[in-house]
Amino acid sequence: MADKKIHVFGHTNPDTDSISCAITMANLQNEIGREAQSYRLGEINKETRYALNMFDLKEPDLLSNIDDNANVIMVDNNEFTQCVPGIENAHIQMVVDHHRLNLHTTEPVYCIAEPIGCASTIMYKLYKQDDVVITPKMAGIMLSAIISDTLMFKSPTCTEQDKITAERLAKIAGIDLYEYGYKMLEAGTDISEYTADEVINIDSKDFKNGELKITISQINSSNIDEVFKRKAELEKAIEKKITEENIDLYVFVVTDILEASSKVIVLGNRIDIFEKAFHTELIANTTYLKGVVSRKKQILPALIEAMNQKIQL
Repeated sequence: MADKKIHVFGHTNPDTDSISCAITMANLQNEIGREAQSYRLGEINKETRYALNMFDLKEPDLLSNIDDNANVIMVDNNEFTQCVPGIENAHIQMVVDHHRLNLHTTEPVYCIAEPIGCASTIMYKLYKQDDVVITPKMAGIMLSAIISDTLMFKSPTCTEQDKITAERLAKIAGIDLYEYGYKMLEAGTDISEYTADEVINIDSKDFKNGELKITISQINSSNIDEVFKRKAELEKAIEKKITEENIDLYVFVVTDILEASSKVIVLGNRIDIFEKAFHTELIANTTYLKGVVSRKKQILPALIEAMNQKIQL
């Protein structure tokens, strides 16, 4: 007999929004009478752990694969390349996301995808839609996700909905939005205990465009120069990843949370795509991108446009 429990999870290499959505969606489903459990598809980063500890929430169990025909809700993700093995044969009941749509299903699915800064902003609306009370704990973790994904409202992905929702959630959680927000973001920037392999996998996502495979890895920092002191070992870890996974273009993005700009390391056999996308010339595999902080809205679309132009030529 098939397991009726709903498995709720986000993407691999989970960030705060992915974990927040998994927790709050599973809670919402349980509140409306459906059995659900939240899961994570990778290790929790320091920022997310700070938020979970702040609101006394347990991290979801690790899910390494999914059984055929298992009931699934995907949150903060709709791409199988960023999902758990076996997802192709699962029964996807619902998708809640704020990224580009790249989903293929064999049956109709309840899909909510909005062009906003954070999927947890959608979760807030779903709680209101189902008339379920948002507890301080649920409010706190949703707020943490919005702060993280919008980089304290500095990201171009941030909308007025995200700001208003964050303010409402802060009141429910009973905390000062900005005081807590900057402490949480700062907590996530410490990579001193991580190996180079761990650093590049903190928040890494794979994308395919035709036959080309690209990986965009991103971390936040309050001191970019400190991160780039490890440039040689980071490049070695990236080269190893490129060889193992046949990646054409690897973009490692270090985003300054104070300056709202990024410095990148770009490697692979198609670095020309990156240079074309950002009208720049890489020097020692590196360049500075002023005002660029969003993988979803600034980096990935520019790369895809450049790749498509190249293909047409």
